[in-house]
Amino acid sequence: MSRRTSHPAHATAGQPYDPPAPTREREVISSAGARLHVAEHGPDDGPTVVLVHGWTCSVAFWAPVIRRLVADGYRVIAYDQRGHGRSAPARGAYSTQALADDLCAVLDAVLAPGQRAVLGGHSMGGMTLMAAASRPTLRRRAAALLLCSTGAEHLAPRARVLPLPGRAARSRAHRLLLSSALPLGPVTPVTRRVLAYATLGPGATAEQREAVARVVHACPRRVRAGWGRVLGSLALGHQVPRLTAPTAVLVGTRDRLTPRRHARALVAALPNCVGLHELPGLGHMVPVEDPAAVTDVLRGLARAHLTTPRERQDQWEETV
Repeated sequence: MSRRTSHPAHATAGQPYDPPAPTREREVISSAGARLHVAEHGPDDGPTVVLVHGWTCSVAFWAPVIRRLVADGYRVIAYDQRGHGRSAPARGAYSTQALADDLCAVLDAVLAPGQRAVLGGHSMGGMTLMAAASRPTLRRRAAALLLCSTGAEHLAPRARVLPLPGRAARSRAHRLLLSSALPLGPVTPVTRRVLAYATLGPGATAEQREAVARVVHACPRRVRAGWGRVLGSLALGHQVPRLTAPTAVLVGTRDRLTPRRHARALVAALPNCVGLHELPGLGHMVPVEDPAAVTDVLRGLARAHLTTPRERQDQWEETV
């Protein structure tokens, strides 16, 4: 089910961290009847980029990246993960299987037969791409991938949010933090500072801290805890070698949630890695902190590995 909005494709008015008005919205039904909210931006015939957000976020998280891609003529698809944003809360167990189910349902709904896209996943969104690595849908649909601020396994012991001595103590503390259903409360100067410490680099602006707090605080606490338990026991290392599409990896050097040792492990395991991008001084929320850098990587992947139907026709005409 989809509906075109009254907003033109170029509608991007407002602050850079405010979600731009979509050209079309639709609801996609996935496994266990999960109802996923999908927002489409840009021209229908533009090269397509699909963006998958991370834990406690929503399509609003991608706002500054979407604006840049649409300005360059790309068609951009972003969807709310189960229980996040405008997607219905997950029914049944939270799992990496459900993440993969939802991604494949969205790809089949928004892409025409034979059409491919560049897929970008941030944090849990990157884990979603890994979870779907063996799915035929991903193999057919993915022209190239971006794994941004993410990891495949050992998230709790390697995180640096709580600087406790000893791997075991750090692991237990981070698992408790991930699975906590305690309410975050309203956005205040104190909560903004705490969240910025965990998710952003030291140079983040007040506007960036506010944007991240607004998105994260909007996530229902039980959804946050449910997916946090999945992250606490994540084990997707065996899936990484199955990501055969050209894949770029991006990480901030001050990422406390998924430090760059995760990125380097991904690079070592990927069969077709096309670049590691380490952004100095940035934290976990790189698409908010430096949307231009993220957009540049996505644009480069699209130019190298994706052609539109119009470009394929032009290339055919040049050969006859």
